[in-house]
Amino acid sequence: MTSWNVVATQESRDLWIGGRGPVLIFGYSILLSAITYLAATNRAMNFLEQREAVNLMVQVALAVGVLLTVAISADTISGERERGTLEALLLTPAPRRAIVIGKLAAAATIWLACLIVAIPYLWVLGRGVSGAGQAAVLTLVVGTLVAVGLGGLGMIFSAWSNSNRTSLASGLLLLLVLFAPTQLPALPKTGFGQLLTRINPIGSALHYISQVLVARRSWTQDLDYLISPLVIAVAAVGALLIAAPRLVRLTAGTR
Repeated sequence: MTSWNVVATQESRDLWIGGRGPVLIFGYSILLSAITYLAATNRAMNFLEQREAVNLMVQVALAVGVLLTVAISADTISGERERGTLEALLLTPAPRRAIVIGKLAAAATIWLACLIVAIPYLWVLGRGVSGAGQAAVLTLVVGTLVAVGLGGLGMIFSAWSNSNRTSLASGLLLLLVLFAPTQLPALPKTGFGQLLTRINPIGSALHYISQVLVARRSWTQDLDYLISPLVIAVAAVGALLIAAPRLVRLTAGTR
């Protein structure tokens, strides 16, 4: 096994066998169950067209999945500093770049678990419109870009912090800044409103998904909305690889 594979395996074991992952996914599944129940029984939500209900479930799955990915990523380095386990990791022969890639890959498993858990709910809400399979694939492709990009930023915050609280607060603040515009009343489709949507990786991803699922546009018609998530993902992973020797240190900010 390569070095990053070893790190990813160990980190994934700590996440899932250690108990954090199953607890988070259990809470996530309860949330999806509640939304599905409301969509099926609540009079107000019953007026949602089936494709809109599927789109709502995809947006919730993406939002919560990315939130959990950032939370796990923000713990990867600063958490080990606080627990005093980073020194042992640095004494292994694994290169620093392999360490950051392995940790990011392990953090991304929480996103994949969120997607897998969401599939049955998408099937329930999308029966009869042939939308469940398309929604699942769409969530996998678009959501993975967003999760990797923001998860990478969460790792950078973690590497810059000696306190796990600081890195987690930074990651959550970033998500708040990115999610807030998506909850505003409909933004103008031209000018500043469109620019704000396009530069926001979460806003552009959600817009692209809704155009495919609800407006029934083809996958290729609005691909330019995926530029922002793609740029963030490439930039975050690239920064981790380039700066890994300076990021993975016993104390943040030391040379």
